[in-house]
Amino acid sequence: MTDTDSIRQGEELPWEKLEKYLRNELPELCRGDFKVAQFHGGHANLTYLLVFGDQELVLRRPPFGKIAPGAHDMHREYRVLSKLNAAYSPAPKAYHFCDDHSIIGSDFIVMERREGVVIRKKLPSSFGDDIATKERLTDALMRSCADLHLVDVAAAGLSELGKPEGFTQRQLSGWTKRWSLAKTSENPDMEWLVENLPKDIPAPQRVSIVHGDLKFDNCQFQPGEPDQVISVFDWDMATLGDPLIDIAGLLTYWPDPYLVKMMPSVFLQGEWPDKEYLRQRYAEYSSLDLGRMDWYEAFAYFKTAVILQQLFARYQAGETKDERMAQFGPAVGVFAALGKRKLGRC
Repeated sequence: MTDTDSIRQGEELPWEKLEKYLRNELPELCRGDFKVAQFHGGHANLTYLLVFGDQELVLRRPPFGKIAPGAHDMHREYRVLSKLNAAYSPAPKAYHFCDDHSIIGSDFIVMERREGVVIRKKLPSSFGDDIATKERLTDALMRSCADLHLVDVAAAGLSELGKPEGFTQRQLSGWTKRWSLAKTSENPDMEWLVENLPKDIPAPQRVSIVHGDLKFDNCQFQPGEPDQVISVFDWDMATLGDPLIDIAGLLTYWPDPYLVKMMPSVFLQGEWPDKEYLRQRYAEYSSLDLGRMDWYEAFAYFKTAVILQQLFARYQAGETKDERMAQFGPAVGVFAALGKRKLGRC
């Protein structure tokens, strides 16, 4: 089972230099003939399959082009994945971090390769298509989120991952700065959110490891086994802070008929449990109070609009040839409007 294809045009790496470097740094893993492929599922960081004989490894690096401050942090991802697996088994093991840009032109990490089913636009045939299975998959997703958020940070050796005090305020400030750097046109709804989101920031209920991009297509399941998430990927934004930031982000990407129609490459297709089902399951597993979720979801819509704008700006600048990103420009306004509506209910 694979989610790989040939290397996308413009995203090739200096393979000979990389091969030589890895054979020297990871001799126990890098033996035999060398082959490469690319994982095409993601939209931001670039992820490659490296094969040395029978050994499969995964390399992750930031996208080409201008990178927003604090984004695509490979060192952060390595710090998390070099320790978290012992406390949270869905986190893959990281083997190596490189900050020598003479190798491939950027920081990168090498980590273990895990195989399984990633749920993207449609439910894979190995799961069928009934609502009961979709509820089981959704339940497993929310249980995995709660399990992550209940990890004992100190016991996992990750107390230095972030500064939880003032976390949400810094998140808001950071994404506001990214918006100002990435925007290519004015958007009144985004400016309204910039002005109003800081006015009533909820107090966190606990300090948790916050993944930063929890959703189905950053998870893996065993084929035909809908009750357990076996892997969670994309840890470059992980930090310590308010876990409800994660849940709000996940809800933002949950199927909505209008959004599915606008961006079919991003959202799940078909009938799935509604967002209230997710809230109830997460509240049950985490024992957290979700009474202020409208604020968190408004912020999540704002953050998603910024991410889409960053990707669209890269596409406009010719820094990527990924045609999926062409649709993201118009979507920015939609997410901004949704965020304003949510915040107006608080």
